[in-house]
Amino acid sequence: MLADHRRLLREAVESCAGQVVDHRGDEFFVVFEDAWRAAEAVSDAQRAFAAHSWPDGVELRVRMGLHTGEPTIRDGAYYGLDVHRAARIAQAGSGGQVLLSERTREALDSSHELADLGEHELPGLDEPVRLFQLNVAGLPSRFPPLSTARKGLRGVRVVLADDSVLLREGIARLLEDAGFEIVAQSGTAEDLLRHVGMHKPDVALVDIRMPPTQTDEGLHAAKEIRERWPDTGVLVLSQYVEPAYAMELLGENAEGVGYLLKDRVSDVDEFAAAVRRVAEGGSALDPAVVSQLVGRRRRDDPLDELTPR
Repeated sequence: MLADHRRLLREAVESCAGQVVDHRGDEFFVVFEDAWRAAEAVSDAQRAFAAHSWPDGVELRVRMGLHTGEPTIRDGAYYGLDVHRAARIAQAGSGGQVLLSERTREALDSSHELADLGEHELPGLDEPVRLFQLNVAGLPSRFPPLSTARKGLRGVRVVLADDSVLLREGIARLLEDAGFEIVAQSGTAEDLLRHVGMHKPDVALVDIRMPPTQTDEGLHAAKEIRERWPDTGVLVLSQYVEPAYAMELLGENAEGVGYLLKDRVSDVDEFAAAVRRVAEGGSALDPAVVSQLVGRRRRDDPLDELTPR
């Protein structure tokens, strides 16, 4: 089923000269040269999903969002507020619904049927956004109310850094649903430091491997945050267990520090508890990391000099 979903979407995107920038699971981040091509691609994709024979009689309904902007591009990755805005527009919709921003509406012609949904507050955006719905001929045009920001929901302030747009947005959505406030998102270590200095968040979530070398830029940024802004907790996320990095981050003080594998994000309650604990000055270490640290032998272990007695 997932393979068919990916194939049908890619076919629709490529037929309109679009480019898949990033994808994880059933989520895709795609770019086009103009709004007209984007609208045609999502319309073709929605029609293809509706006409396809899915196994066990399942009806696959995919939500989509369109925004027209000018992102920052580094090493083939896309960053910036316009990327963030596009993701939030998509997240506000329901399965089968296509939402678009006012800038995208202005770039389309009268051949597309649009419905004005008014202004909505979206998580992570300072000002309300006017949204429109793209109605695809022959497909449903009535959907549940949009999933917009819940007024008055404010909690631990978080700056989030990861070079994968989809993973970053997914984590942001999980945390916001758990009551956290995402004050900024970053795709590079340099951008992360700028946002932490600007917003002074309660906690910074940092991916270890970030552009340009995808080695340890995030780790160095985390250490700099600890030195320059000691009141900001740092929770590092890693794809693999790397005890040396954990030891380097912890140093002599584990207060306000965490090191988790990205797999732990799937347990939302535990992940949210770890973020909150680090923000409050506690620590959060992944069990797999602890296991390796406990069993790790020192390079110059004085116990080696002891006799069996």
